[in-house]
Amino acid sequence: MKKKLTPAQKRARKAAKAERKKKYEWVFMNGKQVRIKRSPTVDGMPVDQFIEENADPVWLHQNELWELMPVEGSIFDLDSPLESDEMEDEGGVPF
Repeated sequence: MKKKLTPAQKRARKAAKAERKKKYEWVFMNGKQVRIKRSPTVDGMPVDQFIEENADPVWLHQNELWELMPVEGSIFDLDSPLESDEMEDEGGVPF
């Protein structure tokens, strides 16, 4: 006959299970279910996306992430605002 766990053992076992759920995830690979480590997140979003949204140019430069640095005044900058004459229709009112 199997011996029952004490309440302290149950709590420890439940805490260990919760820790494993945070650390690993189950996925299917080659038709089999396998456990892999979860990708790291910051505030629920992937680390790369968090850095892209919140890092300042000085930090990006110090960590050699130049591809994420915003480029200002470049002819290749697609996110630059339109010229003031392009933003107004013929009546001089912005649309």
